[in-house]
Parts: sequence; C-alpha cells; structure tokens
Amino acid sequence: MTEDELIAKLRAIVSRAAPNALLVGIGDDAAVWQPSRSRRSVITTDALVEGVHFTRAAMSAADVGHRALASNLSDIAAMGAQPVLATIAFGCGPDTGEEWILECYRAFAALAERTRCAIAGGDIVRAPAITIAITIVGEVRPSNLKLRSGMRPGDTIAVTGPLGASRAGLAVAVERPEHANDPAAAAALRAFRTPEPRLAEGRWLGASRNVRAMMDTSDGLSTDLARLARASNAGATIEVAPVSEDARAVAQLLGADPVQWALDGGEDFELLVAVATRAFSHLANRFHARFGRPLLRVGVATVEGGVRFADGRAVTSAGWDHLRG
Repeated sequence: MTEDELIAKLRAIVSRAAPNALLVGIGDDAAVWQPSRSRRSVITTDALVEGVHFTRAAMSAADVGHRALASNLSDIAAMGAQPVLATIAFGCGPDTGEEWILECYRAFAALAERTRCAIAGGDIVRAPAITIAITIVGEVRPSNLKLRSGMRPGDTIAVTGPLGASRAGLAVAVERPEHANDPAAAAALRAFRTPEPRLAEGRWLGASRNVRAMMDTSDGLSTDLARLARASNAGATIEVAPVSEDARAVAQLLGADPVQWALDGGEDFELLVAVATRAFSHLANRFHARFGRPLLRVGVATVEGGVRFADGRAVTSAGWDHLRG
C-alpha cells in the first residue's frame, strides 16, 4: 500500500460531511474554507499516542478514532462553539495494518458527519507508535463565546452530567475485563471508549448570559475546577462530586472509590460551568427540559483562592497531567 493509495481510500471515507464553507478539501496542499463574517473562529489541537492515551488491547480502531475526535470536539463545545472542520495528522506504527487505519477513519467520519464537522485534510507519516493529532476549527457568535476566566465569587458551579464512568470503564478494560458483560461495566466501557462530546449543550449554555465561564472535564474535576478557578482569579468549594451510577456499581464490583473516580478520573467530557446563582434554578430547569437530564450542582465559587471541600479540607488536583503521567 502506497501513501497515495491510502490517502485515496481515506478521502473516500471522510468526504461525506463536507459543508458548503469547505471550498477545497483533501487532495490539495492545503484546505480552503470560507469563514463566517458574523462569527469568531476558535481552534483547538489535541494528540493521542499509543501506550499513553490508549492501547489496542483495550480499544478497537473504531474506539480510538471516535475518542480522538470526541476529545477535540469537547474543547469546541466548552467554548460554546460549533465545529466547522478538522485536520488529522496520523502516525502509522510499524505494525499498523491498512484495515486498522481504515476502521479508525470510518469512526472519524461517522462522528464528524453527525456533528457537521468536515475532515478537511491532514497528514500520514511513519511513527514508532500510532499517533493521532487533530486540529479543529469552530465558529461561535461573539456574544456566546465562553472562556474559563468569567467565574465570579458566589457563582454556582455545575456539570452537565455525572462523573467517573469513563474511569470505571478504563478499570474494567485494563484491570478486570472479566466483568465486561455486567450491565454497569458495559455502560462504563462505552463511556470510556466512545464518549459523547456535549456540543449541543455547549451551544445552548453559551447562549445564556447567566453562564459566565465554561470548560470541559477532560482531566478530572479536581484538576479542571482548579484551572477554572485560577483563570478566574477565584476559588471554589466542592459541596458534592456528582458520581455516575455506573461508576458506583463498577466501583462496588472492583472494591474502588467511585467518588475518587469522579474527582480525578477525567475523560468524561462533561462541561464544567459557572452560573450566576440567582439564575441557576431557572437555567437548570430549562436544561433538564431541553436535554432530558439534570444540570448537576457541584458547589460555589469563592473569593478565597484554591479549591476546598465544604468541610474546609483542601482538594488535591490529582487528575491527569501529561508531564507527570
């Protein structure tokens, strides 16, 4: 298989979701798109490396492709934006077969088509292990753009869904695969392997002036809330860590602490938001009516810096750190 032959096959897979804004896609030296005049562009890049972010023993090629794109789309969601196009730089490991690559790209294409994000190009290279680096461009109305820096003391802190299921799924996949057929374990495995980026929720929340700050929970609540607080020159009190029922069930099977998974597990890709407290109840009711699930209160923003539990104990940022491991 030559590079040109592989690119031709990949182009056939990913060309279905090209929007009108994409003027030139795969096949030229660079992609060309027409940005919207009334919107701001946002851009994000994320990379996955075999042996660091995934193993083929725990995830299929389709799982890897879906999860790689979903993690980037989650960053776009956290800005209140809509994805427009993506580029994918794919490093082929020495034993990466053609069918594995095609299956991975089919998963890219399926999620891209569902989220209206064109795959506009990228690169194919040889690498010591499979590496996937994705860049996504999105668009957002200037009034709807949400940053990490807008939280104010007194704001209510919430998440768009319960946490810990992805970490529970990782535990099943890597440590106790014999439990994979248990209903809660199977649901946790899906949360780990094929997470759902909260794009619709991000755009909906971004449209509210009462939502003051937003980010995703890719690295764990303990770590990401600390980042949100620092960016806003504020602190935070965690009153409750909303734990997934699947995480609780798996933790019971494995003898683990589900609250710790919710705090430190990461990769749930829910959105972490700061909301003006006077408007939280009304916003949460509307959120539930719109999406069929609750906007879950975590705690409150404080004047004093740092993140603490309600009893005053300091919260240790023990989520994922790419350099610490």
